[in-house]
Amino acid sequence: MSEKVTAGRDRLGKIAPDFARYNDDVLFGEVWADDTLSPKTRSMATVSALMAMGAFEQLEHHMGRAKENGVSEKEMAALITQLAFYTGWPKGRSSFNLLKKVYGE
Repeated sequence: MSEKVTAGRDRLGKIAPDFARYNDDVLFGEVWADDTLSPKTRSMATVSALMAMGAFEQLEHHMGRAKENGVSEKEMAALITQLAFYTGWPKGRSSFNLLKKVYGE
């Protein structure tokens, strides 16, 4: 990931400056910059974890990042279908609503 992420500071910097710094500098700075996993693989792992937790607010953003990192709509649909059996059918169904929003109808 080449662009500097400032979402933590932009949204939480005043009330939670330490959390914002960890979000922007450590998670989206150091962790996402590590090249052990490709950005596509890292995105698929992140989407999987967020779906499993039911963290749909964050899932939408990371689905968009996955799209930018080369995860096709077909791959995302297959990933959601696979995960639905392990995370619960309702989480899968809700994730498909986000897929349609991120990738288009």
